[in-house]
Amino acid sequence: MLLCYQKSKTFINYLNTMNRLFRLVLLLALASVYPSVYASTQQPISAQVAQSDLVSKLEKENRFSDIKKLESDHYAEKYVCFIDQPLDHANPNSDRFKQRFVVMHVGFDKPTVLVTEGYGGAYAMNPRYREELSKLFDANVVFVEHRYFLESTPQPLDWSYLTAENSAYDLHNVTTAMKKIYPGKWMSTGISKGGQTTIIYRTFFPEDVDISVPYVAPVCRDVEDGRHEPFLRKVGTKKDRQIIEGYQLEVLKRREEIQPMFDAYCKEKGLQFNLGQEEVLDYTVLEYSFSIWQWGTPTSTIPTKDASTKEIFDHLMKICAPDYFAKGQSTESFFVQASKELGYYGYDIKPFKKYLKVKDTKGYLNAIMLPDGLTTTFDHTLHNKINSFLKGNGPKMIFVYGQNDPWTAAGITSLKNKENVFIAIEPNGSHLARIGTLPEEIKHEVMRRITKWLNE
Repeated sequence: MLLCYQKSKTFINYLNTMNRLFRLVLLLALASVYPSVYASTQQPISAQVAQSDLVSKLEKENRFSDIKKLESDHYAEKYVCFIDQPLDHANPNSDRFKQRFVVMHVGFDKPTVLVTEGYGGAYAMNPRYREELSKLFDANVVFVEHRYFLESTPQPLDWSYLTAENSAYDLHNVTTAMKKIYPGKWMSTGISKGGQTTIIYRTFFPEDVDISVPYVAPVCRDVEDGRHEPFLRKVGTKKDRQIIEGYQLEVLKRREEIQPMFDAYCKEKGLQFNLGQEEVLDYTVLEYSFSIWQWGTPTSTIPTKDASTKEIFDHLMKICAPDYFAKGQSTESFFVQASKELGYYGYDIKPFKKYLKVKDTKGYLNAIMLPDGLTTTFDHTLHNKINSFLKGNGPKMIFVYGQNDPWTAAGITSLKNKENVFIAIEPNGSHLARIGTLPEEIKHEVMRRITKWLNE
């Protein structure tokens, strides 16, 4: 009996093993024929496990609140959260506000990218959003909205606490908390004003992150920096500069026809200004050359002198609409910062003076772009602190710029004897310069350095 029983048991085990092998082969065959179906049926199981882990970790941080799941086309999980922050980091007993940030999860063992957004962060909520470094290095993302923008605006509004130092401490608090969840390597990055914020954060907290990659980030030395106007007189080709200036002059020469169109546009949009609309048209024309170079718009799209007035007006509104100079815009907080410590640029009015209603543009930022009743004085402390930090230290940093972008005039484009600093400039590039737009040789060097630093 024992022998017969053993033979029966062996046979049953054999059948069970063959059955399991058959099911495995069938499953693999189905996966090869219907890979998307197979992936979709498997993803929720792993995502569900990861979700419970990540959410529980986020919920353990007592300063985090309002954690909500977001959809994402690229990340296994995505959540919007808020962190409780002091309005004044120098005074722990000051009023507090909630700052919005978004967590995009790849893995707890992966590197993490801290996006130091310089404005509002609504676009990061979009399911299609994907950050470049995260894509290149398979990294998590912690995206932080800047204080005084959108959902991170304290109430009541006190402009005195909108400082670079406070924004750096905001980021420090977020990073310190999130490192408990993501203990690996950290990279900070931002675009334009976000790139400025990346530099500022690294200056105040050099050890918080391992690598910094600011994109198209200026470091202006005054409220009217002075380097942008000469840059615009030399950028690109002489032919392109002549086309741009010729168009600006044509708009001003046709003021009698264009001004009514301009006034109607402003009325339709409900725009209000701190000066007359004739002067606003002047500033819009002066801004045009900066804008067209900033975004790399081909001069071939500029209407010629033979174009109708409507064509000329429509092009102006497409490149440089007057919303930029209007009251109550979402960029208002930026202009406050620019007037206090971030700096900005001026205008060269000489070629157009004959046709302008504005006789002098000096001090225009404070005069027409700040909230009603606010007066500021520019403080050079921040600019000096950044320069001192970059010259006196060797942080691992990659600076990315576009050659033709006017903001590059105030960029970090030269740091001597800095082994850990690499400056990548896209030839003829604009404010849209990114790692992915760089020539292959420069891109390869950027990737090589970051890969090396992540593996150290």
